[in-house]
Amino acid sequence: MSLDSYLTLGRSGLRVSPFALGAMNFGVEGGWGCGVEESEQILQAYLDRGGNFVDTANFYTNGHSEAILGDFFAARPGLRDRVVLASKFFGNLYPGDPNGGGAGRKAIVAQLDQTLRRMKTDYLDVYWLHNWDAHTPVEETMRTLDGLVTAGKIRYVGFSNTPAWYTAQAHTMAVLRSWTPVIALQVEYSLLARTVEGELVPLARDAGMGLTPWSPLAGGFLSGKYSRGAEVHDTMRGRITGGPTDAQFAVIDVLTTVAAEVEASPAAVALAWLRSRPMVTAPILGPRRLAHLDANLAALDVRLSDQQIAALDEASAPRLNYPYDLNRQTGAMLQFGGSTVDGVPSTVYPPLLQDSTRY
Repeated sequence: MSLDSYLTLGRSGLRVSPFALGAMNFGVEGGWGCGVEESEQILQAYLDRGGNFVDTANFYTNGHSEAILGDFFAARPGLRDRVVLASKFFGNLYPGDPNGGGAGRKAIVAQLDQTLRRMKTDYLDVYWLHNWDAHTPVEETMRTLDGLVTAGKIRYVGFSNTPAWYTAQAHTMAVLRSWTPVIALQVEYSLLARTVEGELVPLARDAGMGLTPWSPLAGGFLSGKYSRGAEVHDTMRGRITGGPTDAQFAVIDVLTTVAAEVEASPAAVALAWLRSRPMVTAPILGPRRLAHLDANLAALDVRLSDQQIAALDEASAPRLNYPYDLNRQTGAMLQFGGSTVDGVPSTVYPPLLQDSTRY
């Protein structure tokens, strides 16, 4: 596989690379990230290898990330239309202004106008709601986004970090009212963060939404630089973070073993495993250095056997919230117990309720 092995994003005709380039670390505003020159080197290297899916957000490095992308594409006429540019709204860049962020109509329109100005483009290919706004009616958010699609300012709508019940409500409302539906979800997902499989993955599968996981290496814990007995501290966003827990090391140990078997880095194996998960379209890579991008893209060449995937699945199996286990048990009873109602055989539960590790 290569970056130009394009896939459709969810139930849409939008074709994207199997790894997206996340620009969260582009810019030094806010105390972390990389400078303009290195940001552009990373971006150019990604594009040179056939990548076409670039993701950012309005508040990443206080808007500097969007500005770097805007300057880069403005200096290369014709290139912008050859890529899929995505950004997010919700973050408030104007402290004290109650309408400076969120998902209300006034806030969405203003945030998009500011993003388009920084990115020096007339439209975005994907516009993500970055979080759930509990204070705004869902119909207001979805009707506003549909209007922006109609106006040609955005092409598709995605949700990020939103509860499954809210996402399902918004998507169903859009479908029933012939508004623009949700085509993809941006969620935290990795070998060390699999609780998304309880509600959001089944929702994505049912509704035909693609998944673009963020933090696919769990903040660096799956990168290969952590090992038992060795103290490693990362400086990120001005904070010092400790190492993995014993439970996380149990997963990392299996990951390291599989990596040795396929002669690849733990990071590449972790990314290859994630790409094998149902509904995952394009994990988001967030390199701060050009070397990080090269190392992560090695995942394109990793091939895992069914046994190796099963070993990683077992080691990282999540404990999911009620009613997940109850639903599985009930499904098993109905299927194998031969329950009937008035002599009519019971409906067989779908595979996702019979197997907690594979969907």
